[in-house]
Amino acid sequence: MASSFDTAAAMYDDTFTYSVIGKLQRQYVHLHLTNILNETKPKKILEINCGTGEDAIWLAKQNYKVTATDISEKMIAVAKEKGDFDNLHFIEADINELSKHFNKEEFDMIFSNFGGLNCLSQQHLEEFFKNCAPLLSKNGRLVLVIMPRNTLWEQFYFLSKGNFKDIFRRKKRNLIANVDGESVPTYYYNPEETSQLANSSFNFKNKFPIGFFVPPSYLEPFFKNKPRLISILSTLESKVPQHQSLSKYADHYLIVFEKR
Repeated sequence: MASSFDTAAAMYDDTFTYSVIGKLQRQYVHLHLTNILNETKPKKILEINCGTGEDAIWLAKQNYKVTATDISEKMIAVAKEKGDFDNLHFIEADINELSKHFNKEEFDMIFSNFGGLNCLSQQHLEEFFKNCAPLLSKNGRLVLVIMPRNTLWEQFYFLSKGNFKDIFRRKKRNLIANVDGESVPTYYYNPEETSQLANSSFNFKNKFPIGFFVPPSYLEPFFKNKPRLISILSTLESKVPQHQSLSKYADHYLIVFEKR
C-alpha cells in the first residue's frame, strides 16, 4: 500500500490539490471543519492519511497543535518541504498501527480527508474505530471524509459514456481504483454503513455532502476551462450542506462522531 502512494506523491498536488476541483472540494471540507473546530475547540489534533500536508498546514496556521501521519514516506517528504511549523509534526505511520505510535498520547480530534479510509476493508475499518477511540480525549471528535457507494456524478458519467457495466461500480464490495497510475484496492461505504461500524465506540453527530454539485476530480480536464460552469456548480454546492440525506449521493461526505 505504501509503495502505491509513494508513486502518487510526486504528482498528487498537480493532479488534485491544486486542481480547480480539488481546491473547491477542500474549500467545503474546511468550511464544515471550521464550524466543528469553533464548537469543540480542540487543543491537539491527529490527522491520518495526511498526504502532502495541505490540511495539516491549514490547521497549523490556525494555531492548533497538529500531528499529521501518512503511510507513504514520499507523501510525508513532500509535506515537510512545504514549510516548518513549531506546532506541526509529520510522522510516517500506518493507520492500522496507530496505537503503537501514540499509545501514551491523547488527542481532542482525529481527522481524515478525501477517502484515505476507503483503503480499509470492512474488517479493518471496524478495527480502526476500536483502535483510535483510546487515542481520543473525553468527548473527542472523529471527523472523516469518505467516498460513498451511490455517487450520482459517477453514475451519470458512465451513463453518458455508454459504459453501463461501470455505472454502479461503487456498489461492489471492493474495487481496484487508479491513483496516479497505481492500482489501489478501494472499498466504498455509505454513511449508514460507516456509522454502524463505528457504533461500538462512537456516537454519530452529523454528516454533510462534499461534492454533490462539484464534480469528482477525474472530470478536471472537462471543467478546468469552464470557469462559469464550475462557478455555478460551486454556488449550488454552497446550498446543500444542510441536506444530510444527500451525503450518500455526493463524491464524498464528511461524517462526525463523538467518543462515547
